[in-house]
Amino acid sequence: MNEDILKGKWEQLKGKVRTKWAKLTDDDVERVGGTKDQLVGRIRERYGYAKEDAEREVDEWLKTP
Repeated sequence: MNEDILKGKWEQLKGKVRTKWAKLTDDDVERVGGTKDQLVGRIRERYGYAKEDAEREVDEWLKTP
């Protein structure tokens, strides 16, 4: 899934994001707005991940059907 698809399906994916990364608040998810970089940043902030680790986790999640 590329970032254009992520933005287009964001409303549908919000619940899955909250399930995968439970430490993200509703406000975090709203602020991400379907932007991969924003999602990576919020995950780093809430989980204390290095940028590379957060990007890898998001990329793997985006590859799953």
